[in-house]
Amino acid sequence: MNTSFAHLLREHARVRPNSPALTFEDETWTFSQLHAKSSQAANAMLAAGVKAGDRVALLSKNCAECFLLLYACNKIGAIFTGLNWRLAPAEIEAIALDAQPALVVVSPHELALLTPAVKAMPCIRQTMVLGDDFKAWCDAHSTTDTGYAGAPTDVALLLYTSGTTGLPKGVMLTHRNMSYTPRLASESWGMGPDSVNLVAMPMFHIGGCGYGSSTMTVGGHTVLIREVNPARIIALIEQYKVTHTFLVPTVVQSLLEVPGVQQSDLSSLSLLMYGAAPMGDVLLRRAMDILPCQFMQAYGMTETAGTVVVLPPEDHAPEGPGSSLLKSVGRALPWVELRVVDPATNQDTPIGEVGEIWLRTDMNTVGYWNKPDETAQTIQQGGWLRTGDAAYLDDKGYVFLFDRFKDLIISGGENIYPAEVENILNGHPAVLEVAVIGVPHERWGETPRAVVVLRTGMHATEQALIDYTRERLAHYKCPTSLVFTQTLPRNASGKLLKRELRLTQKAQTA
Repeated sequence: MNTSFAHLLREHARVRPNSPALTFEDETWTFSQLHAKSSQAANAMLAAGVKAGDRVALLSKNCAECFLLLYACNKIGAIFTGLNWRLAPAEIEAIALDAQPALVVVSPHELALLTPAVKAMPCIRQTMVLGDDFKAWCDAHSTTDTGYAGAPTDVALLLYTSGTTGLPKGVMLTHRNMSYTPRLASESWGMGPDSVNLVAMPMFHIGGCGYGSSTMTVGGHTVLIREVNPARIIALIEQYKVTHTFLVPTVVQSLLEVPGVQQSDLSSLSLLMYGAAPMGDVLLRRAMDILPCQFMQAYGMTETAGTVVVLPPEDHAPEGPGSSLLKSVGRALPWVELRVVDPATNQDTPIGEVGEIWLRTDMNTVGYWNKPDETAQTIQQGGWLRTGDAAYLDDKGYVFLFDRFKDLIISGGENIYPAEVENILNGHPAVLEVAVIGVPHERWGETPRAVVVLRTGMHATEQALIDYTRERLAHYKCPTSLVFTQTLPRNASGKLLKRELRLTQKAQTA
């Protein structure tokens, strides 16, 4: 199997040159057009001095140029690095300083997120603004393919995910890691040249540049949307006869609230995949009642290049003895080995007992960019990747997520690490101690809540502390509620008991 996205594009441009590859805002590029345009971008990057191994950073909401640059990077051996436009400028700066990009491509709408320190970085050979300037830059160069192949072990993507310390970690994904994308598409998701895939996930996520590439890699049609808009999603499914899509549970819930959804023609939709956050039985059953398609749950992460565990449609029985499987995320894919391990002993737990999910597959990341210690903590001897997720297995190999060892909060499909928020609040002069936990939210599934102990003689209001975080973090990471307490629960060794804190807060909220 050839492991390059660029090779797959070359093949489809040869075999089905006039078939639709990508549609964005009612403009469609065929495979031959995408091939030619990405070759122009690749040649433009070469002329700017970008070489194999250099990082090319994109800061933009979803647009056709996301895929253009992904393929262009592949064609010269550069590393595509999507920047999260939802982050605060200081957070984007920290990632840029770590990635050291040679080229930055930015939307005019996100240009203000680039700090002076980023703009002045000596590693950046050129900064291009999307629009007329970027188009002219590409159009000035040849459509001739560079012919670059690269090795399976070369890094293709550098995607940043927050660490438990609050510092960003760049996940390195190789061509070999990403070579499973067409296999996932065809063998697991039933995609082929006749499939039409609606992509709503942002391209800085593995769900965007990974799952988002799936149908394209098997010769099908990808319909890309700039950002989530439930009514627009319904309209696009009707207009382009969409067959597949992946949505986080909060978006699924929003779809069900679109006026007239039950009267819309969604008959083309074959499979709705969901994941990135717990769905919940009530919402899932309601979605299955309203949406005329099959459902599949997907479990994976950036470090595994996407989906490694699925609950297929045949296991989505709303009634009967099999209905208990709706609480499961499914079973490991055929090319994935999965263990549930006791973190204290590194031994497999018995069936039904909770431990940490460990995975071994060629989809696993080769490590974190510039972070050998974190890499060594995550990738164990023998190639096993520690996920940090707690779960148990049943006797048939189904995985049931139980909790998160890393105290991760998932809000609207976005990962929020409490330590990052705690670090900010601990910088406020009135705060003595703080713990951030996830509490239920009707729309987002979970939302951060800060539990704060103030310093003696100091005063601060709930809104003042929330505003303090909003000045320093992306808003989706900030607490939506904050409560004050005299002490935080700790064990004899001084370790914070977040599980007890969550139970206490849940009881007070009820």
